[in-house]
Amino acid sequence: MTASLDSGFDTILRGGTYFDGTGAPGVVRDVGIRAGRIAAVSPTPLDATGCPEVIDAAGRWVLPGMVDIHTHYDIEVLDGPGLTESLRHGVTTILLGSCSLSTVHVDAVDAGDLFGRVEAIPRADAIRAVEKHKTWHTAEEYVDALEARPLGPNLAAFIGHSDIRTAVMGLDRATRKEIRPTAAEQRRMEQMLAEALDAGFVGMSSQQLLFDKIDGDRCRSRTLPSTYARRREMSRLAAHLRGRGRVMQAGPDVKNPFTIVEHAARSLGVGRARLKTSLLSAADIKAIPAVIHVMGPLSRIANRLGGDFRWQHLPVPFEVYADGIDLVIFEEFGSGAAALHLTEEIARNELLRDEDYRRQFRKDYDNKWGPRVWHRDFFDAEIVACPDASVVGLSFGQVGVDRGGLHPVDAFLDLVLEHGTALRWRTTISNHRPELLKKIASDTGVQMGFSDAGAHLRNMAFYNFGLRMLRHVHGAAAAGRPFMTIEHAIHRLTGELAEWYDIDAGRIRPGDRADVLVIDPARLDASLEDYHEAPVPQYGDLPRMVNRNDATVSAVLVSGRTVVRDGVPTEVAGADRTGSFLRAGLATPPVAAGHPAGVEDVPAGR
Repeated sequence: MTASLDSGFDTILRGGTYFDGTGAPGVVRDVGIRAGRIAAVSPTPLDATGCPEVIDAAGRWVLPGMVDIHTHYDIEVLDGPGLTESLRHGVTTILLGSCSLSTVHVDAVDAGDLFGRVEAIPRADAIRAVEKHKTWHTAEEYVDALEARPLGPNLAAFIGHSDIRTAVMGLDRATRKEIRPTAAEQRRMEQMLAEALDAGFVGMSSQQLLFDKIDGDRCRSRTLPSTYARRREMSRLAAHLRGRGRVMQAGPDVKNPFTIVEHAARSLGVGRARLKTSLLSAADIKAIPAVIHVMGPLSRIANRLGGDFRWQHLPVPFEVYADGIDLVIFEEFGSGAAALHLTEEIARNELLRDEDYRRQFRKDYDNKWGPRVWHRDFFDAEIVACPDASVVGLSFGQVGVDRGGLHPVDAFLDLVLEHGTALRWRTTISNHRPELLKKIASDTGVQMGFSDAGAHLRNMAFYNFGLRMLRHVHGAAAAGRPFMTIEHAIHRLTGELAEWYDIDAGRIRPGDRADVLVIDPARLDASLEDYHEAPVPQYGDLPRMVNRNDATVSAVLVSGRTVVRDGVPTEVAGADRTGSFLRAGLATPPVAAGHPAGVEDVPAGR
């Protein structure tokens, strides 16, 4: 397709290898953008006369902006709607509302209690942000409020099961095993879900994982409200999703594998519509190395029997950092959860000194049986920062050896008592075997995602997971051991996700919105794994783990406007609105500069 002789372009991407997001092979093309849409894709140079921006993409890849299907930006987006930590790595569409958590219906204090401990977001800042910005009472009003902000990327959303359950029942009643919702409360939850689906939400997220704990004082250390839902409540909510063709995102209870089978069975469409189900998560867990070999076959069996079942997967090693004992993996066993229950340093330190407590911690640590996330091996945990420089670079296990044969648990607890949160350490809990990562990434029952962007600010940084996957694919091909084509990898990170969630994203064909990423494949290198921190203004300048690979990302455009250049957000990002709320099943026009976006009542991507 070539440009009309009498029409100019707002932006031209010159001579890059163009991938449209459908899985088609890359071809060298000029790409012309006009009024926020892809106006021309030409094998010959486009006329740049009068074009205000020409980006030299020679030797670069031009592809759709990536889709991140699992984030916890629900709090940050209120004060920092540019969401530049994701934009700068080529993510132009972000899904909110994961793990049963959203801010559509709960009040500020409930939001702080629900997000604070589970997602390691400062509770006081969560309360302040919701108090400051909440003007909405319905899902439709929530969408309007988001679009009134200068959004950087596009957003789509799940409604959180814990959100609606808390709003209807109250946090206390919603987190008691003996209490079930009344008939009126059940109807109200279903009404809230229906209203969210009417407003264009992609579905509902729920959570059955029992080591996600509530913050605050009122219901502290209880599990999330959705974990108390019985089968009837879940089935009735699922029926609304099934009837509308929307998605159930869920996190099963890892200590009860039957919940995984139950979700797979619920997705089946035998005698009824299928239920799109996205489950957390396909991972090569160090603690249980055999489990990954069950996940793929389970999804394939479910889908052959008439389901629509997918695992979410982070396509990079799952490396986590911790300051002292503040890390969610300790929630999965009793002694760890007991320490995290205590917020006062004096009380916590008194517990950590207690010999009976230490005896129980050692027992929990040494128990390697049963489903779990953490491998519980302090020899596989490196100290990266500590006031005592002599222990930096060592494992806690080695510290115990050096201190006269201390049990690794005692070595760890002694260092926590000595240095508190100034003790920083890291470990990799899953996805540590490159050959298995290749196998998982190629599985049709797996979706690329699960970045947790916006959460666990001091614990992990996977904002550039898509770039790291492309590096893995590109590097394997360059070494003569390809396991996936580049065009397939790009499709998995863009168009495949957009199609499954039924949102208007992930493709850059003529007529599509110009949400575009330009990257330098020569810089898909080790810089993608470097450690960096940056302050978060919304959270009192708390230093957040981030990624910095500025040379890799040449440009990012949303609605045809350049929001990132050479890895650095431009003055447009977070100042002008470029992103829109993408309503499931509907096409969304680009945001005109200085004007709000509307919604076209036509099917998405058709």
